Formats: sequence, structure tokens, C-alpha cells
Amino acid sequence: MEEYRSSYGLDNHGFSNLEREFWNLSTPALYEQAIRHHEGVIAHLGPLVCRTGDHTGRSPNDKFIVREPGSENDIWWGPINRDCTEENFERMHRRMMQYLENKSVFVQDLYAGADPRYRLPIRVITEYAWHSMFARNMFLRIFDPDALRSHVPEFTVIDVPSLFADKEEFATTSGAFIYLSFKHKMVLIGGTQYAGEIKKSIFTVMNYLRPKQGVMAMHCSANYGKDRDDVALFFGLSGTGKTTLSADTTRTLIGDDEHGWSDDGVFNFEGGCYAKVIRLSPTGEPEIWEATRRFGTLLENVAIDAQRRRIDLNDDTYTENTRAAYPITHIPNADYGGVAGQPKHVIFLTADAFGVMPPIAKLNPAQAQYHFLAGYTAKVAGTEQGVTEPTATFSTCFGAPFMPLHPTVYAKLLADKVEKNNVQLWMINTGWTGGPYGLGSRMSLAYTRAMVRAAQEGKLNDVETRIDPVFGFEIPLHVPGVPDEILDPRSTWADRAAYDVKASDLAKRFHKYMAQFESEMSEEVKAAAPKA
Repeated sequence: MEEYRSSYGLDNHGFSNLEREFWNLSTPALYEQAIRHHEGVIAHLGPLVCRTGDHTGRSPNDKFIVREPGSENDIWWGPINRDCTEENFERMHRRMMQYLENKSVFVQDLYAGADPRYRLPIRVITEYAWHSMFARNMFLRIFDPDALRSHVPEFTVIDVPSLFADKEEFATTSGAFIYLSFKHKMVLIGGTQYAGEIKKSIFTVMNYLRPKQGVMAMHCSANYGKDRDDVALFFGLSGTGKTTLSADTTRTLIGDDEHGWSDDGVFNFEGGCYAKVIRLSPTGEPEIWEATRRFGTLLENVAIDAQRRRIDLNDDTYTENTRAAYPITHIPNADYGGVAGQPKHVIFLTADAFGVMPPIAKLNPAQAQYHFLAGYTAKVAGTEQGVTEPTATFSTCFGAPFMPLHPTVYAKLLADKVEKNNVQLWMINTGWTGGPYGLGSRMSLAYTRAMVRAAQEGKLNDVETRIDPVFGFEIPLHVPGVPDEILDPRSTWADRAAYDVKASDLAKRFHKYMAQFESEMSEEVKAAAPKA
């Protein structure tokens, strides 16, 4: 088997005495290795189905950034960006190198960032073939053999799921660990088979490096309309509809999760998609649903009939956080180059578990800054360890776990770019209507799509609006294809006094969370707070 092996060998990362190095294997070759090593099974029509064991979501409490002089003054230290010593990092690195002696590893040389001016050469070294395939699906592939042979990574991920941390020695909450060192330009991952840790570690790196170049790093999906200058960005955490709403058959997908926004426009950080697929609908989400049935797609924790090898996307036996990782080329109307123009629309998505946020609202720039810093949504079951039902939460910049810099860095970049490009700003609630979680129902995807399309197509520019008394948003009174009555969340509740109580409670939660940023906010942004 011919291998496109880089001249920058694994000895540069501390490896020695390996049994075998598998360099830049193709997807079919990785299938063969995964099956040979009993890492997964092939389902009907060709996707590879794998299990992640105990960790069916991220382990945020076991993720650490190395505190060292070169970066420590930049990091937003705290419960999200936890610190560890260089000594701990180096001790774990030595342990990994010893553990992998006389074992085989899989190497993928790739890029993060579709714009050549801002792309990051990376290397992902994995214990499992299916994790190598995950990296190959998620990041940007290099097809030129000469480029692979001369590839020198600027950041490297070493992923060893079967090596567990000693909780007392390394101060982890489980056997999982994720160590990121900007000094060593390396990420160490172990004790978890959840492949999303690989993807989110590199996203954290990009969120540290690119803002220093004036590039807004964003946890968002992106698409465009008839031309590359009709770009829409969708900010939101897992489960808010970011992937689903951007995969629109009437528009071209740029990417589903991670992007940069430079002075020249928007570009994808990735080369693939990582979609939640629990109860995926072939009518509501046809492109993603079809991607789950293709060769080259990885399915995490999806139930499968052992005899017929048919998958069941409605089965949550293993987790609510079932996932599909596939190259963006599996989406027929995607821009495979991953680069487009300036945004015309920025859309904040929230899955409001209280059921009080309007399904669509127009924001002014001050409100956009406030709600970007707040990042209100609900944690959706299964996305993180221990979350079993939707819970109201705030995640700064709609992606706090992946933002190593202070949130105001990202907020200022967003405000500057919104002002410079005269962007329209929207809030979309894909969560509950007619009551809170447990009493109300989830907003209809068909209605949400109709609202998003109306905003993107300019159909809401001149419609009559009202001001929401709690949030201060401009709420349209009419949206084509949507019943008028659902546009006012209070009117959907049987007990409107109960709505008022819930709305006031949510407003107080905003105030409590946002108090930490008050010293950094202008008076105009402070005034954008909801009224308790």
C-alpha cells in the first residue's frame, strides 16, 4: 500500500518504537482497518457505525489549557478554561509515548481553514482507524501527494482513547483528559472515544489564533443565496438547529459549525459536517438524512439491526447525542471551496426551554452585542455528560467551551464587522412554544424555516412590527407561511399570568449572568437587557 508519508516524521512529536505508522490512508483503507480491528460495523448502503462507550458527549470538566508565559495573559481563565501545569502536560505526553510503544497509529495531515491566508496546517495522530477517518471527514484534506510529503503541522492532536488518566494524579473528574498547549502546539486526548473532542480542540486553537489576525472566529453555520455575497450566519449551540437550518435546499451551504469572518468575507474552518441525527426527518432534513446513508459517513452511537444492518435514527438507546460525521461533499448544494463574501444576515438561534422567547425577532446592534455575550439557550440532552433533559443555560458567544480569549474580544470583533457591513440581525427561537418544556411543544421546523427564509429574502423589511415588552425586540406581526398567533409567545400560553412569571424569571437570569460583563459594556448595550 502506497503511503503519502511526510518527511516531518513522528519522532518530532516524541514517538519511538512504534509497530506501524499508517500515513494518510484513504477512506476505503480506513474502513478496512476499522473492520479488521473490530472498531465498528458497516451498515446498509455503506456508513460505518461505531460506539463511543461511556462518553457519548464532550467532557468539558476534563479539558485543560497549559498555563505558560507565552499565552497565559491572553486566556480567559476560569471554570471553562481550566489551567494545568506544564509539568502535568509533559508527564502525560511521556506516558502516552510509552503507552504507544509497539502499537500502531494512524496519521492524517490536514488543514483547518478554507482561506489559504488563514488556514492552519494540522496533524491528527490516532490510536483508532475510525478516529482517523473522523479527522479526515471533518478537516480539509490535502490531495496533492507532494504537498502531503512536505507537510509540516503547526498544531498536532494525539488521540489515545484507551489510555485513562489517574483522577487523583491529574485532577480530572473521570478517566478522560484533554490537554491543550499553545507552547508545544499540541493537544493530548485520552480516556474517551467521543470523536468530537478532536474537532473541538482544533476549533479552540483557531479561536485563539485567528482573532489575533483580526479574523472573527465563530461557532456558527453559514450559507448563501443566489450569489456568494448573500451570506447568512447561524450562531447557536448543539441542538438549536444550526446544522439543520443552514442545510437549506434553496441555498448553498458553506459549512455547518465553525467559520472565520475576515475583511474579505466568510470561510469554513472545516471540510465536513458533524450533525446530530436523533429522530432526523427525511422530509424536514432531507440532505442530512441522505448523508447518513452513504459510504464515507461515520455514525456515532446510532442503533443498528445486527442482522439486517439497517440503522434506526429514532432509537436513543445509547444516547440522545447520536452523530453523523461526513465530508461536506455529501451535501449536494454545498460550496466545496468553503469561501464566500460578507454576511447580510446574522441569526442567533436559541432553544428556549422556558417557552417565552419569540420565534423570530429583529435586533438592533446593541441587543446583538448583549445577546451574543449572553448566548442563552438550553443544554440539550446528551450533548454533554450528565445532561439528561433540556436545561436553561448561558454560553457566552454561543460557544464558551471553545473560546479561550475573553468574550469581549469576540464581541468587539462581531460589532465592528456588523457595523462595517450593515448586517441585519435576528433572533430565532427553535425551542418551546405554548408553555415551558414539559407543557409546551417544540417549535415546528417548517415554521422556523419559513421565518428564516422570509428574513433572508427581505420579506420582513417592511412588515408591521411590535416591541416585545420584556426583551425589547422588534417582532413582526406577519410572516408568510406562519400563523400570526404563534409570533406572540404570550398568546400561545393558556395561562398568560404564568407566562409573565416565567418571562420575568428568565430576565432575572440574564441579569445575574451578565453582571460579570457590566464593566466592559457600554451604556447602550446595558440598556439592551431584558426587563424583569
